[in-house]
Amino acid sequence: MRIITRARLRQFWEKHADAEDVLRLWYQRANQASWQNILEVQRVYPAAEIAGRLTIFDIKGHSYRLIVRIEYERREIYIRHVLTHEEYSKNHWKKDDWY
Repeated sequence: MRIITRARLRQFWEKHADAEDVLRLWYQRANQASWQNILEVQRVYPAAEIAGRLTIFDIKGHSYRLIVRIEYERREIYIRHVLTHEEYSKNHWKKDDWY
């Protein structure tokens, strides 16, 4: 799948170095994937869940959240947010137009 944009991941791990390895692994797996629906995503990431039109991944236990929009037919993943647990809990990400 095509991932737009890796820079958001890099920006996050530059601030939270302990997330780098996990985010790099997520990127590698997602880039090589050919997911057709959420059930296929959950085979690799069982905790992945749908919230509106977005998909949420737990990163590094429940320390961080990766929020993306997956366009299965176009084989594209749009990285919308990478958040700490505290930031995620504030629910500001729900104001995203793509939610």
